[in-house]
Amino acid sequence: MKIFGIVGWSGSGKTELLVKLLPEFRRRGFKVSTMKHTHHNFDMDKPGKDSYRHREAGAEEVMVASGGRWALVHELRDEPEPDMDFLIGQMTPVDLLLIEGFKRNKHPKMEVSRPATGKSLIAVEDDTIVAVASDEHIDGVTVPLFDLDNVIEVADFIIKFTGARASLRQADVKPQAHAAE
Repeated sequence: MKIFGIVGWSGSGKTELLVKLLPEFRRRGFKVSTMKHTHHNFDMDKPGKDSYRHREAGAEEVMVASGGRWALVHELRDEPEPDMDFLIGQMTPVDLLLIEGFKRNKHPKMEVSRPATGKSLIAVEDDTIVAVASDEHIDGVTVPLFDLDNVIEVADFIIKFTGARASLRQADVKPQAHAAE
């Protein structure tokens, strides 16, 4: 399983880029999963729902399953936050795992940057950032710089950099829906 990260400051467009990349990788026959780090105490359950009540009552893990999907929620309680490698080990292997966040980890990453936000470029001090995607030209960038809206070039770079190979045959891939022009 090849691993590649997407990092950047809050509001830079990391998620926006990821949700554009996913259908492009699928179109090319890749099995892709994602992992997202958040600094907030998040909840996948809705208060009052059975799974939420199970967890609140003390269950260490709660699995919710249906004919369309399943999800497993593990409650840490007083345990420390697990590291990225442990979390990767919990995932089903795929062709490519895209990781949003975890910017302090040592996996290869692309930084998403929007100079108009006024935030400094992380790549200047982080040698694990191997490329930058931006909505503007940025002087002094020493790694490949991509147009944030050019998803095909970004996907090409990630595939070439990681050496990822598609496991799905093209015939197994559903055609991408196009909006009426």
